[in-house]
Amino acid sequence: MTVTSDAADLSRALLPHLEWLRRAGVTLLPAVPGPSSLVPGPEPACANPGPWTEDPSPAAPAAGLDAVRREAEACTKCRLCEGRTTVVFEDGSREAPVMFIGEGPGAEEDRQGLPFVGPAGQLLTRILLAMGLRRDEVYIANIVKCRPPGNRTPEPDEVAACLPYLRAQIAAVRPRAIVLLGSVAARALVGPEVSITRIRGRFTDVDGIPAMPTFHPAYLLRNPGEKRKVWEDVQKVRDLVRSSRPDPLHDPPPPTPPPAPGESGPTVPGAGEGAEAGGAHSATGPEAR
Repeated sequence: MTVTSDAADLSRALLPHLEWLRRAGVTLLPAVPGPSSLVPGPEPACANPGPWTEDPSPAAPAAGLDAVRREAEACTKCRLCEGRTTVVFEDGSREAPVMFIGEGPGAEEDRQGLPFVGPAGQLLTRILLAMGLRRDEVYIANIVKCRPPGNRTPEPDEVAACLPYLRAQIAAVRPRAIVLLGSVAARALVGPEVSITRIRGRFTDVDGIPAMPTFHPAYLLRNPGEKRKVWEDVQKVRDLVRSSRPDPLHDPPPPTPPPAPGESGPTVPGAGEGAEAGGAHSATGPEAR
């Protein structure tokens, strides 16, 4: 098969998705670095895609999210639609510099129609305040928009059905940084085999945007001793948004200072009380969902 036929096959595969985005009102897609041709060869290092070196202009693409939201609210592409009360699409500002992506709605989120409003969401709000941010200054979304039964982990086909909505959200908001909360978000957007315990704390690339994987707040409710790691991760995101660093994806990881004698975790106001464990989102196994 020739390079020309490969390119034609790729174009035909992409056209239906691009047409869906056009009808949804999305007029701007991120430029993701990659090879300049389909000829096999080493993948070039991630070039500086640039959005976090200048002020984005999200008004036009963000307006198209209303159409994407309407389509999501009518979606019946997977079995999750059968038990939902509401479609949980977004919260916060569509012009936010930081986007937080979680796993999926829990019981309280399904009832209210907003992401992260249960116990894990209350902890996320306190983490944001410790970063110097309010909820209405960030953008919050989930991998899946409908609550999985019993708060189970979303199945791969459910993630695949919902992912185009999330990709449209990322393309429209175009934040300077993304925070991936838990292994479900990391695996959906970074790779199906990644381990959150291994990749957390270092920026990776999601659609040309620096993304920081870290533990899900629900995991912190069950494992408050891990607060320090999450606080270190979100400090890096905060510092990136406040700075003009062009390419954090190639920064060498700074050494982590040892904790002071007698210090057990970061100072996140009110975060991680064990009594709150077992809320709307649950974490199972050694890796936080």
